[in-house]
Amino acid sequence: MALTRRQWDVLDFVAGFIRKQGYSPSYEEICLGVHVSSLATVHKHVSTLHEKGFLVRGAHQSRSIELGPRYFAEARKRAREQRAPAPWGGALPLLGRIAAGRPLEAVENPESISLADFSGSKDVFVLQVKGDSMIEEHILDGDYILVERVSVARNGDIVVALVNGSEATLKRFYQEADGRVRLQPANPAMSAMVLPAEAVQVQGRLIGVLRRY
Repeated sequence: MALTRRQWDVLDFVAGFIRKQGYSPSYEEICLGVHVSSLATVHKHVSTLHEKGFLVRGAHQSRSIELGPRYFAEARKRAREQRAPAPWGGALPLLGRIAAGRPLEAVENPESISLADFSGSKDVFVLQVKGDSMIEEHILDGDYILVERVSVARNGDIVVALVNGSEATLKRFYQEADGRVRLQPANPAMSAMVLPAEAVQVQGRLIGVLRRY
């Protein structure tokens, strides 16, 4: 299960990129980030890390790399050995469940989930996905998502949006030319929600997905 220094370089770059950008890097960006000139070399490292459980990736899709469970375990171990904080922060509050189909009321629960190696920001919370409207983004029913608490979104961000002050949903955010907001699912069987801007309140931006197998 031991990794080479270069494999750790790739892992650390991927983790940092996802934490800062909210989505996974392309192979070209990994090449630049770890100073490797060969895409084939990066592809080989990613494949090895996937086989060992450090990365999870979707088949034949770009920007589909996610951090696997082995990464978090090894990151904690490495941080303890170095007597340094784990790279993703401390425990985070589990606030409730978020709809990825029909909107559901998001209710706070007095629970917490330990994700000490996942969040580098103190203003991050966790929601559990209910529904399948984001399946083409590899966000499945039962997944846990890490959300950075923000009130402003850019076009294309995956956001937690409060609709009409009472119902929360997980969708891609787009500001339409007519001033309305489009909340776009990632499931071809489902239609977008197009709403007046005042009916939509952005509560957070997706920064990570955690899945139990």
